[in-house]
Amino acid sequence: MPSSPCRLCPRSCGVDRRAGKRGFCGETTDIRIAAASLHRGEEPPIIGRGGSGTIFFTGCTLGCVFCQNRQISQASTNVGGMGRTVDRAEFIRICLALQTRGAENINLVTGSHCTPVLADFLRSARKEGLVIPLLWNSSAYESLDALESLEDLVDVYLPDLKTLDPGLADRFFQAPDYPEAATKAILHMLDCRGALRWNGPSLVSGVMIRHLVLPGYPESTRAVLQWFADHCRGRALLSLMTQYTPVGEGRDIPRRYVKADEYDQLLEWLTELKIDDGFCQELVPDDSWLPDFERINPFSSALSAPVWHWKTGLLGCH
Repeated sequence: MPSSPCRLCPRSCGVDRRAGKRGFCGETTDIRIAAASLHRGEEPPIIGRGGSGTIFFTGCTLGCVFCQNRQISQASTNVGGMGRTVDRAEFIRICLALQTRGAENINLVTGSHCTPVLADFLRSARKEGLVIPLLWNSSAYESLDALESLEDLVDVYLPDLKTLDPGLADRFFQAPDYPEAATKAILHMLDCRGALRWNGPSLVSGVMIRHLVLPGYPESTRAVLQWFADHCRGRALLSLMTQYTPVGEGRDIPRRYVKADEYDQLLEWLTELKIDDGFCQELVPDDSWLPDFERINPFSSALSAPVWHWKTGLLGCH
């Protein structure tokens, strides 16, 4: 269980979540889930042949002003909204249903704020027959103590590295200490998992670091790429994402997609820094991939096959 007062994420907000109080993340100690699906919109090593068994948790330790999942991640909108509480038994059923449907892995999306309870549930799921790899898909804004509780459970880490600029971290993610916290977390993940391991096309152990390119802020991306080259090259995969979509109402939020000349600059930097282990998303200015967690399938049918939804529970599973 989270300590009381809560010090689970770098905010150390001190809220007594065990008493039903809600921290910055918007959550108590209950685990709330919005959706679970076989997702085919991730990187090739994550989806493999069967798709990634994604579980989307309600709440988040960050406050990204342009979050694509703001229906479930933002404290101002998620309380009593999209997502419902699941107990240990239901969580295990969700995991086993994804496995039965052919998922390559269990992809735990933004679960940092419920790490102790979630780790306990995952150990129970392993005892009940869950054998596929576990992926920790996070913002990397999490404490080392929280990560240590997962060391014997997580097979693949999928952290973001959003920026190394404290000013941007404050303005866009509401966490000026994000660069320090995230780099410490990622280095810890690298130490935990070591070399990349594969089973056919699927990554079954290791670290993949994601970076979302922000239009108009090339210096931020350049710094992230340099840090990756200095600390992670040969130890992790890089996923450079250009899917930024102008949603939200934050201060000075970029109001456009990534431009072609910005994309060309990215490719030049990858060559210059000799980063060739990973993926660079194609430049397709489009918002058709944005999820809507009001729908039973939050994504298009081409990207996702729903298995569980907060409105209905398990779908077609026995």
